[in-house]
Amino acid sequence: MYLGENIRFLRKTHNMNQTELSKELGYKSFTTIQKWEDGSSDPPLSTLLRLCELFSVDLEELTHARLFCGEAIRVKSESVRVPVLGKVAAGVPMEAVENILDYEEIPAELSERGEYFGLRIQGASMAPRIQEGDTVIVRKQDDADSGETAIILVNGADATCKKIKKTDDGLLMIPLNPNYEPIFYSGDEIRDLPVRIIGKVVELRGKL
Repeated sequence: MYLGENIRFLRKTHNMNQTELSKELGYKSFTTIQKWEDGSSDPPLSTLLRLCELFSVDLEELTHARLFCGEAIRVKSESVRVPVLGKVAAGVPMEAVENILDYEEIPAELSERGEYFGLRIQGASMAPRIQEGDTVIVRKQDDADSGETAIILVNGADATCKKIKKTDDGLLMIPLNPNYEPIFYSGDEIRDLPVRIIGKVVELRGKL
């Protein structure tokens, strides 16, 4: 009954535009979000559940509560700022990094689950999903699962953003742009270069 208005309210509460939300959910165009918000169509159940996860509400609240009128007290407006970096060097703690380009806000409840930073994307290897100049929000962690998009340091150089696939023999770094070739690192190379996962991408914030 209130679904479209709730989606609009939650999107704006989390400082996202329609294009950013459509990319986060894997849709090609912002018009899908526009149709949900004006009530001309509804998301499938799988997407409703993804919206609940993304915005930290339950399904009943999303579909029936009047969130835009403050009926669901679980919706939080508090946020924290995380630094957006141009590059990440090996062994440098986040608090010591000097090349902070900007700051992004993330929900306070998300920040309670770990340490986060933003990374400004350079290059076109992850296009069209992630464009040069976009910012990704990254949860600091030293591992990620196959199929996830991770931030990886190779030989202590600037961090690179790639989808990963683990194999028995090593690690495959997969670009989304078909004009770029995947890069494979053997177990020996992972140890000797070294190759290190330093975080998992949890959100994309595209440039306008």
